[in-house]
Amino acid sequence: MARIAGVNIPATKPLHIALRYIFGIGPKHSLQICERTGIEPTKRVNVLTEAEILKVREDIDKHYKVEGDLRRDVAMNIKRLMDLGCYRGLRHRKGLPVRGQRTHTNARTRKGRAKPITGKKIATKK
Repeated sequence: MARIAGVNIPATKPLHIALRYIFGIGPKHSLQICERTGIEPTKRVNVLTEAEILKVREDIDKHYKVEGDLRRDVAMNIKRLMDLGCYRGLRHRKGLPVRGQRTHTNARTRKGRAKPITGKKIATKK
């Protein structure tokens, strides 16, 4: 199992798939890394030599912001919006969708489980 950018990437998967386990590297960037380093994207991680793994590590360090640094930047950007008090910051603060989605029905991932309305009496027939 190779360790790149502080992440153990799976050894049995092809390199272009295994690189996606690193936060901040998706399909496009993983293929770009393979192209720049000259490694076949379909080559399995357990077949890579130490020199090839080192090439990949150096390429990621040189061209990308990944894992802890990227997470910190994203968190700081959200905190900045909340401190400014802009609309997006207020939505983050309240835990509601930020990008204009409807909340009347949906948005359960952001809002959490539905809370029952208390104090509402059920009308009974006499």
